Amino acid sequence: MLVEQGHEVFLHGRNAARAEETRRKLPAAKAVLTGDFASLAQVRTLAEQANALGTLDAVIHNAAIGYKERQRSLTVDGFEHVFAINTLSPYLLTVLMHRPKRLVYLSSELHRRGHTTLDDLNWEHRTWNGTAAYSDTKLHDTLLAFAVARRWPGVLSNSVEPGWVATKMGGPHASGDLSLGHVTQAWLAVSADPAAQVTGRHWFHQKERKPLAAANDTALQDQLLEQCAAMSGVELP
Repeated sequence: MLVEQGHEVFLHGRNAARAEETRRKLPAAKAVLTGDFASLAQVRTLAEQANALGTLDAVIHNAAIGYKERQRSLTVDGFEHVFAINTLSPYLLTVLMHRPKRLVYLSSELHRRGHTTLDDLNWEHRTWNGTAAYSDTKLHDTLLAFAVARRWPGVLSNSVEPGWVATKMGGPHASGDLSLGHVTQAWLAVSADPAAQVTGRHWFHQKERKPLAAANDTALQDQLLEQCAAMSGVELP
């Protein structure tokens, strides 16, 4: 959609093979950057690649793994992999990339089931549950979007529920409209519509939707930032 509207679009692939696959599917994209979100070192390199392009107008944080992970596993950095990929890596990219005009973070309806105490982000003490781990991270992404909106008033930062749609992650029985799954984040990234030029909001199909009340808790937002800073070694300004 963004390419068709005439925007210069940079994509992301987990590795060289996935980047080439992505390039074949959308050859009109300007470039495909690479970096595995399961490695903080690769996320740092990804940020360097992005910064070499200059300052982007908008960044859509939509890379994630889903809720079907059957067991807890650790990344090369020793973090639980769903948390590392879905929460810690977008946090680190947010901090390290040149500050864009707009940020969009992909949340989920499941963020409403997220664990709100943030006392076991690495799943060291809880019995593993893939859906719960995913739900936690989608709450984290909403908290991150709102925290950035509050700390960076010059940046429009929002979170989006794309709906339960029939992707590889959503599965064949998803009931949402796949044709609408991408529209809101693209709209928030580029639209001149005054409705899209807001910050610290949560969206579903181009309409504001109330998030879980805890997402608006500034103390909880700051707690997440502090823990991510301690784990990544980099603080959000």
